[in-house]
Amino acid sequence: MKKIMVVSDTHKHHRNLARALEQAGTPDLLIHLGDAEGYEDYIADMAGCPLEIVSGNNDFFSMLDKEKEIRIGKYKVLLTHGHYYYVSAGLDTLRKEAYSRGMDIVMFGHTHRPLIEYDKELTVINPGSLSYPRQPGRKPSYIMMELDREGEAHFTIHYL
Repeated sequence: MKKIMVVSDTHKHHRNLARALEQAGTPDLLIHLGDAEGYEDYIADMAGCPLEIVSGNNDFFSMLDKEKEIRIGKYKVLLTHGHYYYVSAGLDTLRKEAYSRGMDIVMFGHTHRPLIEYDKELTVINPGSLSYPRQPGRKPSYIMMELDREGEAHFTIHYL
């Protein structure tokens, strides 16, 4: 089984990222969806595994990519912070972009609210924030993506 940890919006506060890594165990891949605020090297060292990271709206002077298209197993995955797609106002623009690119999964951050939504053609996920959660209950969150033996993806929201 392959384990991928998906996080976002750590905003220079990495104590909860360390807790999440301890809770979940070292993943095969760590995905950070932006707003690391200059700490991408620290996060890479902390992860103990490969890191895919994109810039967020608070990564002002970052040289990170604004978004990435990657492959995880059989899935085409779009990584973005989400602010360029106005995700705070809804997911329609983000979905249209993902559909137009033939993506299977789109992962975004920015809203600080965890989300997993499925339809026939697209899975949309947001891990929430490990530092400044905004959902009811305000618990720091991340998502684990696991690929089973058949290569099927399963997503679970975890809270600290």
